[in-house]
Amino acid sequence: MRARAVLGGVLSSVAVLVIGWQVGGQTATTASPPTSTSDTSGSGTSGTDASGSGTSGSGTSGTSGSAASGSTTSGTFLGAVAQTRYGPLQVRIVVSDGTITDVTAPQLTDADGRSVAISAQAAPVLRQEALQAQSAQIQAVSGATFTSEGYTTSLQSAIDQAGL
Repeated sequence: MRARAVLGGVLSSVAVLVIGWQVGGQTATTASPPTSTSDTSGSGTSGTDASGSGTSGSGTSGTSGSAASGSTTSGTFLGAVAQTRYGPLQVRIVVSDGTITDVTAPQLTDADGRSVAISAQAAPVLRQEALQAQSAQIQAVSGATFTSEGYTTSLQSAIDQAGL
């Protein structure tokens, strides 16, 4: 009986690895980039994100534009929506004097409850990595490959828009 349980565990582990290996070969694709939400007038931005939740404008009100010298970038920049296997993902960055000061994900993968849970766990780790690296050259989160790929794709789009 014990040997049968061990064999069943081994076979199911192999099956999971094979499926993961096959699925891991797919890459995230990027939709056409939206316009930048950089606010250079100091009036702030508001509205709804692509999911319609109305949280898109939170934390961006009153963001001032770049310095008068024009040598540094400041503002809020919304990355392109990255289409992943488990749904769309989008990243927003806040830049102050050429430094990324905040990274948020107004839209995370939402294909099912598991993808929502995985993205919710991976997003804070990816955020911290992006803030430390000050670029999209960040480590992927183990077990959240598609979320990580979509996050870095959208993050790079936002960084490009900021001109960093």
